[in-house]
Amino acid sequence: MRSAIAFAALTSLLLGGCVLPPSVEPQEKALSSDALGLGSVNAPSASTAWWKTVGDPQLDDLVTRGLAQNPTLAQALARVRAAQAQGAVAQSQLLPQVTVDGEEQRQRFSGTYVYPPPYAGNWNWIGSLNTNLSWNLDFWGKQAALVAQAGSEEEAARLDAEGARLAISGALVQAYIALDHAYALDDIAKETERQRQHILDLSRQRVTSGLDTNAEVKQAEALLAAARVAREQAASGRELALHQLVALTGEGANAYAAVKRPQLRLDGALPLPGELPADLLSRRPDVLAARMRVEAALSGRKAVKASFYPDINLMAFAGWAAIGLDTMLQGQSQNYGVGPAIHLPIFDGDKLKSEYVGATAQIDGAVAGYNATVVEAVRNVADRLTETGSLARQSDQQRQSLDAAKEAYRLAERRYAAGLNTYLSVLSAETLLLDARRQEASIAAAQATNRVQLLLAVGGDFVPPAQEMARNDTIPSSNHQPVR
Repeated sequence: MRSAIAFAALTSLLLGGCVLPPSVEPQEKALSSDALGLGSVNAPSASTAWWKTVGDPQLDDLVTRGLAQNPTLAQALARVRAAQAQGAVAQSQLLPQVTVDGEEQRQRFSGTYVYPPPYAGNWNWIGSLNTNLSWNLDFWGKQAALVAQAGSEEEAARLDAEGARLAISGALVQAYIALDHAYALDDIAKETERQRQHILDLSRQRVTSGLDTNAEVKQAEALLAAARVAREQAASGRELALHQLVALTGEGANAYAAVKRPQLRLDGALPLPGELPADLLSRRPDVLAARMRVEAALSGRKAVKASFYPDINLMAFAGWAAIGLDTMLQGQSQNYGVGPAIHLPIFDGDKLKSEYVGATAQIDGAVAGYNATVVEAVRNVADRLTETGSLARQSDQQRQSLDAAKEAYRLAERRYAAGLNTYLSVLSAETLLLDARRQEASIAAAQATNRVQLLLAVGGDFVPPAQEMARNDTIPSSNHQPVR
């Protein structure tokens, strides 16, 4: 009873002399959805394997392989496993720790020290074998805060992996669209070469008929050579697009030959929003990961604050200790004990205070990082919505432009063949037609890419955890205990 009273008195005395945390609070405030101009309607949900809407089985296979083999995703998943291990380490510190320690040494004892004869001045074996128990009682919640911090970091790493998975599937689909676009440009280059060969043939016929001179023939020959250069460039661009696509799957050059020409439906329907979604901040894994890092920083500050108070552990041991091997495991060699252990910082050169200020700064940094992620998410979606409308209008205008360019070239070619037009008029019409064809292919690819990017910008097929969907979209205050 006296021991318990003495221990309580000692604890009270120590608490009175402990270092106090400084009066410093986080300065940054998290942006809320109300301040971001989000709409009133939630984003439509995308199904798993959303890329199947473009209707190309080869793309389905490439995305499946990419998600299984991509090195970037493998790194993200490795970080998840590392975070899980750190969480397990933090959790283990709440449990009793039991160890067994043993040693045996041959030692010459001093003849003028505490050892009595016959040990003094002689060589003897001295050893011990003990089982030790220590248990951090965590009176002030320091270890619990470290567990919460590790849990938040683990969740952030998992969300990063979800973001990586979404980014890789999106990058693969966009690379596939780029390959399809490269094939379209290759087709245009081949058609240009065919047209210019035809014009060269017409020019030679006109020279024979006395309607043109060799100057027009040389011009046509030069333009045909330029078309062949353009065709080679288009073929090279197609190969480069193929290399980029295969690299995203995590494979090498041995996979190039197996990839055939895409068979895409570029107008494939995707569940896209018409305005900034009201639930944007709870749908994107990068935003949720940034939020979890704020919560990790809050828990880290709480753990640092608990360091200002005494660490109280329960210690116990039981075993044997003896001089001489023959008496080691005898009953009289037994030793055991149990009792509390206290560690209290009294003077540390402001180490703890500096750590507390640093932990508070980490909260500010995490909140600023969250705000930056949120602003970028809103800008990203707004950009894609603007592009959606603009590309739709461009597509309508370009379709009319292409139809007119086709008719103008057809008429110029016929009049040139009949001797009614000069070569310059044919060249001008052909230039307009080629530009119109390239522009049409580029706009079609841009529309498909923009639809994919818009889907990714609102979270793709990522399904947030139920607890995240239920949360308020504001960051908790600095005294908040993260819910795990």
